[in-house]
Amino acid sequence: MTLAQLTDRERRVLAAVIRSYVETAEPAGSRMISRRYMLDLSPATIRNTMSDLEDKGFLFHPHTSAGRVPTDMAYRTYVDGLMHFAPLEPGARDALIEQLSGGGTAIDAILRRAAQVLGVLTQELGIALGPRLDEARLERLELIKVSSERLLLVLRLTGGAARSIFVEVPGEIAEKAIAEVTEVLNERLAGCTWRELRSTLSERLRDQRAGSDAGELINIFIQEAEQMLDTSRAFGDPQVLLGQTSVLAEQPEFATGDNLRKLLALTDRPEALGALLQRQNTAPGISITIGTEHADARLSGLTVVTAEYHAGALAGVIGVIGPTRMPYEKVVSLVTHTSRLISDLLD
Repeated sequence: MTLAQLTDRERRVLAAVIRSYVETAEPAGSRMISRRYMLDLSPATIRNTMSDLEDKGFLFHPHTSAGRVPTDMAYRTYVDGLMHFAPLEPGARDALIEQLSGGGTAIDAILRRAAQVLGVLTQELGIALGPRLDEARLERLELIKVSSERLLLVLRLTGGAARSIFVEVPGEIAEKAIAEVTEVLNERLAGCTWRELRSTLSERLRDQRAGSDAGELINIFIQEAEQMLDTSRAFGDPQVLLGQTSVLAEQPEFATGDNLRKLLALTDRPEALGALLQRQNTAPGISITIGTEHADARLSGLTVVTAEYHAGALAGVIGVIGPTRMPYEKVVSLVTHTSRLISDLLD
């Protein structure tokens, strides 16, 4: 079922039911919708329309009351075509600027503050994912002799990031050969992204002619490139930063504690949460995943709203997690604006 298959009346009633449920956390009845939202429709007409929407899978009865509650499909239809993007309130904009501009300028410090202030302003769980470094460009590398059979490869990347990788060698290699190989590697590899290094390093080095020791070391890089530059070994998982979970405790969905415990169980596994956020943003712009749209069943009652931020060529994710009964206009506006502010600060 798509938005195009709903009549104008059904769209108006559906939007009103969603707004009512988001505001009150109570099932919406036809009389209340008629009084509050001035739809120029009688309670009887609204009741019949709500019944039609229930038959189509947009609403359901949570119990024997006359009120109805939106389904995940209703929320999806709402965010895709019914909600109106609200301008950011001046107070919220000022709070974001003040919080993000204060304190240190390191990426993790800015992201931590962003997750905290987003959580406070939205009353959801603020969440941030550190930048994906596989798109970082190599600025310079150094080879440092650690022992007769081990070298340390230090890679300096865009955005101030640096990574170190141990390189095993079969025996003593002269300092002159190490310096020669360092020069060759910088000449051939500087400016490449990490992804390009992994896929083209062997090709970029294969025609290099060097002395015996230097040639042997270059061959090691050619033969061990894939393992040496494995992203998970070099970078680990991107850092996951969370706001305060206590802001969710006031919401009715977490009154019993069961849903909150499920969410806390997920936040206790940063690698799983990081993987979720990486899957979340596969395209530029805002991303919203609702309830049963999640592959992870523990998120079936939750919505995740995220947007990408950029630090030069690097990109990460900022957003919130909360119940599907969420003020989507406000949340989308705040997440979008926060991602832009972070990008401006990191640019």
